[in-house]
Amino acid sequence: MKVIFLQDVKGQGKKGEIKEVSEGYARNFLFPKNLVKLASDGNIKTMQNQKASELKKKEQEKIDAEQLAAKLGEMTVVIKTKAGEGGRLFGAITSKQIAEALEGQHGIKVDKRKIELAEPIRALGVTQVAVKVHPEVKATLKVQAAEE
Repeated sequence: MKVIFLQDVKGQGKKGEIKEVSEGYARNFLFPKNLVKLASDGNIKTMQNQKASELKKKEQEKIDAEQLAAKLGEMTVVIKTKAGEGGRLFGAITSKQIAEALEGQHGIKVDKRKIELAEPIRALGVTQVAVKVHPEVKATLKVQAAEE
């Protein structure tokens, strides 16, 4: 019996695959748990349409991420903080503060976990910070630590 897997089934197949399985296994285990559906022409066509629309959606997300990365590359986020002698900050600037400042100054919302800061910024001046806007797209944001 040919079936389309709706979820990954260990030892049998992955989501979206069309495979031949025994009739008893399909009727007694796979169908009752909604792990598969019958591989009819209509179901196969529906699955192909879903895959195509999903692929199109992923491509659009990547294009949007590249546009955001270009926008972020041109920006400088200014964070005012207290500093002592020699340009050393009292405390440090964290990824959370950078995300809040980016949203406040430019209206762009970026999750603090997407900001890749090896260690917090502890000195005045401009620092280049990597922002992961998409699994395949990274942007570089300039963060300027200024004295209050």
